[in-house]
Amino acid sequence: MEVENQNQEKASIMQRVKGWFKAPIDKVSSTITGIGKEGKRLAKEDPRRVVHAFKVGLAIAAISLLYYFDFFFDGFGVNAMWAVMTVVVVFEFSVGATLGKGVNRALATLLGGALGVGTHDLASLTPEKAEVVLIGLSVCIIAATATFCRFFPKIRARYDYGFLVFILTFSLISVSGYRDDVVFDMAYRRLTTILIGGCVAILICIFVRPVWAGKDLHRHTAANIEKLACYLEAFGRVYFQESYNKNLAPLKDFKSVLISKGTEDSLVNFERWEPRHGKFRYRHPWNQYLKIGSCTRECAYKIDALNCYLVSDVQTPLELRTKIQDFCTKISSECALALTDVAIGLRTMTCPVASEKHIADAKAAGKTLKALLKTGLWHDTEFLDIVPVVTVASLLIEIVACTSKIADSVEVLATKAKFKKPDPGMNRQASREKVKRSPSIEASHSVNMVFE
Repeated sequence: MEVENQNQEKASIMQRVKGWFKAPIDKVSSTITGIGKEGKRLAKEDPRRVVHAFKVGLAIAAISLLYYFDFFFDGFGVNAMWAVMTVVVVFEFSVGATLGKGVNRALATLLGGALGVGTHDLASLTPEKAEVVLIGLSVCIIAATATFCRFFPKIRARYDYGFLVFILTFSLISVSGYRDDVVFDMAYRRLTTILIGGCVAILICIFVRPVWAGKDLHRHTAANIEKLACYLEAFGRVYFQESYNKNLAPLKDFKSVLISKGTEDSLVNFERWEPRHGKFRYRHPWNQYLKIGSCTRECAYKIDALNCYLVSDVQTPLELRTKIQDFCTKISSECALALTDVAIGLRTMTCPVASEKHIADAKAAGKTLKALLKTGLWHDTEFLDIVPVVTVASLLIEIVACTSKIADSVEVLATKAKFKKPDPGMNRQASREKVKRSPSIEASHSVNMVFE
């Protein structure tokens, strides 16, 4: 009996020990599984992320040769590691971002180093006590001026990183040179390795599966217009139904358009650094994309207000909604067709062929609807019941005007960028289906979108 109790006690202790180890092991296992799933999702969302990771690895491996081969190491010494550091700092997701940071870093290092050496040489001509004062005063004035310049919006957008590196380089060279003249040789080596590292990063970014910010901006703008078209097409179907699925994708995707300004501004800043690529020439009117984006967001805000009445728990009775169903459905469907035609034209860089006709039809339906609302359509109806449906009708009429603005802004872009005239025999419906099947690029800018 005593032996049996001892065995039971041992079993109980073992079970307790297992429990202590099981919880942390399960937690680590679930964490690893979660990371794996998230990595798979990110790679599937945009395969270019995987390519980018390998490109960075390739660039670092290539630049590491400076450190491992005696020929380079004898010339640069431990300063060869600055080339590796430059690759890590400069290599960004898109060509424009990489070029921007690379050029900023190289020019800022060169100018900061040259000015630092010049300041030290000038100060060395004065007495020793005056030399300290002159160097300190120079560092204060130049660093303060460069820091203040970073507040200018245009400078902050394109050259902020360069000014930061300039301040750092100038200060280090000016102050260090006062104590040790060997620092100038070190500065020369570091500048050389930084230039080599930047060149390697830029060359690999451009010639190995490049990601062009300009191309992404073009697709991003077309995708946003298409999202509005998908919403309006779905709205015309579901608003006049008794019940519908509120989680339909087209009824939610438009919300990303509302917060797209930051992405568009970053892409425009990045593409300005890029050389000619694909169909995009050197003087491509990139600023027009910002105007298109502004018109698209204006329309998205109207749609967001419209969506509030669609998903509201308190709905206007169906019999009241059906009184204006034909005109509202006509407006939403015609605007959807116009925006789809504009999106296809923008994506394929061809002039839209049917958007003008669809907008004219939508305006005609809106004019008729406005006249209908002025009649005694709901003379025996509670006022609070008709307010939502009248608001929906008014918003749809305003969306027609927004659709016209988007079409006009895209037409300006088509004129400036010299879009092709469409083939008369082109099947627009086939093109539309092709656009729907094309992958989204929204996720490609979830990282590396801040110009450091």
